[in-house]
Amino acid sequence: MATVPIRRVTAQAVSHAIISAAMKAYSELGPGLLESAYQACLQHELEVAGFRSANQVGLPVVYRGVKLELGYRMDLLVEDLVIVEIKSVDGISPVHQAQVISYLKLSGKSIALLINFNVVHLKDRIKRFVNREWVEGKSKPLTTKGTKVHEGNLVADNVADNFLTSPR
Repeated sequence: MATVPIRRVTAQAVSHAIISAAMKAYSELGPGLLESAYQACLQHELEVAGFRSANQVGLPVVYRGVKLELGYRMDLLVEDLVIVEIKSVDGISPVHQAQVISYLKLSGKSIALLINFNVVHLKDRIKRFVNREWVEGKSKPLTTKGTKVHEGNLVADNVADNFLTSPR
């Protein structure tokens, strides 16, 4: 009986694949559709590329040691490593960024992508959030007190320009 090697991928490699898949889906569909359409097409592209993903993944809140199922849902979780929040709106607002930051904290994941498909150029509206505390292997998640997008252990950046110019 042959054994199948276990494929190990990094969150960085997964985020690169997600951006590639998002650009393929956007090239085919363009702007103006519902988030659910982009989510389904992005998930299909990821599947074709050989990446596992789950959609509408429940995210409980743990408050004072009690696990509360409050209906929070991550749009996509790819390879159990990277959170993807999909939008199709006129512009990303601070509340959208706060949502992604909260999902990173609650899930303990290290990388999340916020992708707005309702734009002329998709590369201009992909934002990556990195929870450095988890990337560096520390054992406890960030607290919710005083966290801002560009401070402390949480960093947000626009990734598509680097993605488009980096060698593959």
